[in-house]
Amino acid sequence: MTLDPVVLFFLLGLFAALARSELKLPPALYETLSVFLLLAIGLKGGVALAKTGSPQVLLQVLLVILLGTLLTLLAFGILRWRLNRADAAATAAHYGSVSVVTFAVAASFLARQGIEAEPQLTLYLAVMEMPALVVGVLLARLGDGQQLRWGQLAHEVFLGKSMVLLLGGLVIGWLAGPTGIGSLSPLYVDLFKPVLSLFLLEMGLLTAAKLGGLRRQGGFVVLFGLLVPLGFACIGLGSAYAMGLSAGGALLLATLCASSSYIAAPAAMRIAVPEANPALSLAASLGVTFPFNLLFGIPLYWMLTQWLYA
Repeated sequence: MTLDPVVLFFLLGLFAALARSELKLPPALYETLSVFLLLAIGLKGGVALAKTGSPQVLLQVLLVILLGTLLTLLAFGILRWRLNRADAAATAAHYGSVSVVTFAVAASFLARQGIEAEPQLTLYLAVMEMPALVVGVLLARLGDGQQLRWGQLAHEVFLGKSMVLLLGGLVIGWLAGPTGIGSLSPLYVDLFKPVLSLFLLEMGLLTAAKLGGLRRQGGFVVLFGLLVPLGFACIGLGSAYAMGLSAGGALLLATLCASSSYIAAPAAMRIAVPEANPALSLAASLGVTFPFNLLFGIPLYWMLTQWLYA
């Protein structure tokens, strides 16, 4: 198996941290790279949407919202076997939500092989953040008698940094179209993979830092972080096939379903479900599922996609 060079940068960061190297990236650089990636993904999706403009996309968006809700409920049902309500709901929200970086690596995987995907997948990426966070909070609050801070939660979900940058980029790309965005291409298109490689270097360092917490959480969290993405990827593949997406689109939707959030969901759950243990959900999401998807998951989902579409 030939690994994508950007994944090798992740392994470099992981190795450096585990070997106790002095390698560190400035926190400001991490923030800058995050802003760039979110904007670049949004712009690319917006430009592609401007080329198609299919009304069928609206129906697919509704289906994707239902899909995000279903995945959150399934994850909660599994987690409740071993965890209390608050921890199960917060972790389920992470797994019903999605990872922008995992999506970017899957898109890079397709681009490397010259395979196209539908442009609306970027829109799905933004949409799937929302239902998981709302359902996660509802699951945590059902029957506990506590008052829910809906205004603060809505602000975090709809006006959080990742949502504003993704949807903002999508709208700008859609309004400007391919011609208007042309002058920005040297930055947002040509430099996408180099910037992604630097971001993954930092993610490798962060993942290694979460491994200690993972050892304290026990085998259940590890098994959940490995097996649930596989099941969710199969649900995503079946949904993509039923929606009539191409093989490239199916891989991206399967990857979205299999990924878990470590940016938007932790921030929202910290506000809405403060009694939940954030180390538990982050250890599973960042310490298990993220590296699994990068190293093994995406190639495996592609094999399943090729089998389904053969």
